[in-house]
Amino acid sequence: MNRHGQLAHALDPEAAWQAVLNPNCDASFVYAVGSTGIFCRPGCPSRLPSRKNVLFFATTEEARAAGFRPCQRCKPEAKSSPREDRARLAARLRHHLETNFDRRVPLEELGHVAGISPHAARRLFEQEMGATPLAYQRSLRAQRLRQALIQGESVTDAIYEAGYGSASRAYEAHPLGMTPARFAAGGKGEQIAMTAAETPFGWIAVAATERGLCWLSLASSEEAALATVQAEFPAAELSKDASLSSWVGQALAAVRNQTAALPAELDLRGTAFQLRVWDALRRIPRGETRTYSQLAREMGCPNSTRAVARACALNRVSLLVPCHRVIGVSGSLTGYRWGVERKKKLLDAEKS
Repeated sequence: MNRHGQLAHALDPEAAWQAVLNPNCDASFVYAVGSTGIFCRPGCPSRLPSRKNVLFFATTEEARAAGFRPCQRCKPEAKSSPREDRARLAARLRHHLETNFDRRVPLEELGHVAGISPHAARRLFEQEMGATPLAYQRSLRAQRLRQALIQGESVTDAIYEAGYGSASRAYEAHPLGMTPARFAAGGKGEQIAMTAAETPFGWIAVAATERGLCWLSLASSEEAALATVQAEFPAAELSKDASLSSWVGQALAAVRNQTAALPAELDLRGTAFQLRVWDALRRIPRGETRTYSQLAREMGCPNSTRAVARACALNRVSLLVPCHRVIGVSGSLTGYRWGVERKKKLLDAEKS
């Protein structure tokens, strides 16, 4: 019997409480807070109550019958689910950030847009999108800078159109992995060493800057492998360096040996979200696979399956960043930048 004189529906209180603690939960029950007289759905952005004050009900009708009133934040009697509400709020925040990419949007403003506290807005956006609002805005600027430079705009115009307040800010941010001027010139002035070696999975080409490995591709011949480096960095200063073959050995070790240490010296160039995806790929154990949706959920952004797939497709360092470990939801190998047959061969080698 609760303090309102009604029996709470027979729910497993511990399992229900764990669901309340899960911000991505889409459970059908509601929980009520005895100290406030309000009931909410799991996933409500309001502050979590103390466990001792919480009661659980299978339906909103039962909660109302017990004397509780609905929360004005999560609106538990609305037809949409908490999952849908969170996705809707995240989309609203994303649209606001994209519309105002040329200035820094404060958290207080995001909270006003979503109708929740600034801290709750930041937390919700990061959980849904896999990046903080600030990191997301930075990636937007970097993407716009890339597009403007590729379209032939001057470096100065591209920098300001991308929302950077000054040229120095764009150069300090290094969103391209190289300076904007070098990116606009196809990597002109960038010094990149490269080599190729034959392996059981075909010819492997590796390329590296002074910051670390920036390219690892698979091809059917030495010429084709080296051509991939030239195509990726058409105006860079390329030179052959046989000592880079050690990277090939590390890549093969990552396929053959579960305990092989992955190198830290990777010059991965991408947006904040892409870097998160590539880091998540490196965490998939050898011999295991994930679907794109599973990987998105493991990253804490279940609504970003397409963005995850796109980041996998843009991976510049195969094997060491094992995008071949991601498969279709049906179990099919789907596409692979270096060929589906190679993908199958790599997965078979890791399972043996």
